[in-house]
Amino acid sequence: MSVSVQREDFDVGLEYARFVAGRTDVGGVALFVGQVRAESGQVAAMTLEHYPGMTERQIDAIAAEARARWALDACRVIHRYGRLVPGDRIVLVMTAASHRQAALESCHFLIDWLKTKAPFWKYEESETGARWVEAKETDDQAAQRWRR
Repeated sequence: MSVSVQREDFDVGLEYARFVAGRTDVGGVALFVGQVRAESGQVAAMTLEHYPGMTERQIDAIAAEARARWALDACRVIHRYGRLVPGDRIVLVMTAASHRQAALESCHFLIDWLKTKAPFWKYEESETGARWVEAKETDDQAAQRWRR
């Protein structure tokens, strides 16, 4: 299990190559890359803020929950912070397991829980001004399916 919270961009191909290097025991890898979207030209930039230390601990806990629920061989999460513009990568989630179902389900779980439980605050800039982004009910509903 590996978690990074960083300002700098990441290379998806390089991260994937490192993730699977020498892993002949893995039957399936699920990978998700989230990026800033323009939302019909409304978002000019997004700034993600976090509390160092607390954020990493929370993401570690979310990843540990995924490992407790699924038989994962490996898990990698990279989440960026700072000012990002449309098209910039925000998050990379990779899970590896002996079988595809565990990899796919755990990756989906991680994405949903990162969106609702990871302590990041989003500030969006647009043509009409800037605002702090509130949590979306649709994100909470997506995460609800994973509650025990």
